[in-house]
Amino acid sequence: MMPHLKQNDDAPDIDETGTPLRQCAVSRERLAQARMIRFARAPDGSVVPDISARLPGRGVWITASRERVDDAVRTGTFSRGFKQQSTSDPALSDLVEALLVKQLQNRLGLAKKAGKVILGFDQVRASLRKQRPGTLLAASDSADDGRNKVYFLAKALYSEVFVSGGLTSSELGMAFGRDHVIHGLIEGGPFSRKWRADYKRLTGFRPVPDADWQAGRRLNNI
Repeated sequence: MMPHLKQNDDAPDIDETGTPLRQCAVSRERLAQARMIRFARAPDGSVVPDISARLPGRGVWITASRERVDDAVRTGTFSRGFKQQSTSDPALSDLVEALLVKQLQNRLGLAKKAGKVILGFDQVRASLRKQRPGTLLAASDSADDGRNKVYFLAKALYSEVFVSGGLTSSELGMAFGRDHVIHGLIEGGPFSRKWRADYKRLTGFRPVPDADWQAGRRLNNI
C-alpha cells in the first residue's frame, strides 16, 4: 500500500504552446512534463516513483532515462530536491521500468474494453486496409517474417507509422488476459496518444528494437 503523502504543491511552468515544463533535478534541463518521471517522498523518507504524477506532496522531476535516474540515486539528488534526507533504492530505475510497463498494460486493457484495440495477424492486416492505425503493436520477440508483412503493409498504405515493439509477447498478453500476444494495433485517438507518451518514456529505461525495424536493419523485404 502506498504511504500517505502530503498535498501536492509543485505546479509546472507552461511554455507558449501551453505545454507543462519541468526542470530535471540532475541535468537542470527544462523539458516537457511528458518526457519526465516524477518522484515523491514517503513519510519514512523513501523515494517513490510517481508514474502518473498524481501523488501529493513535493515532487522531484527527473528526465525519463535510466542514466539520469541512476545518477540521481548516486549523487544524492533526491535529498537535495526534497530538502531533507531521503533514501532511494539502488534499483530505482528498474522499478520505474516495471511501473511504466504496468501502466502501458493497464492502458491496453482500457483500450480493449473500449473496443479500440485489434489483436491477431490477420485481424491487424484487415484493419490496416480500412483505416490508419494509431499505434502498431509488435512483440519484441516476434518473428521477422510476420512482423515485416504487417509493417510493410502499413508503410505502403500510410507512409508514416508509429510502431511499439518494446514489450514482449508475454507482457502484451498479460494486458489482455492471454499467455501471449504477437500482433496488435491501437486505433487512432486518445488511447493511442496516451500509450505513445508512456511508451516513449519506457524507451529511456529499456532497449527497444523499433528503430532497427524501421531503419530496415532487421527487416526483410516482402
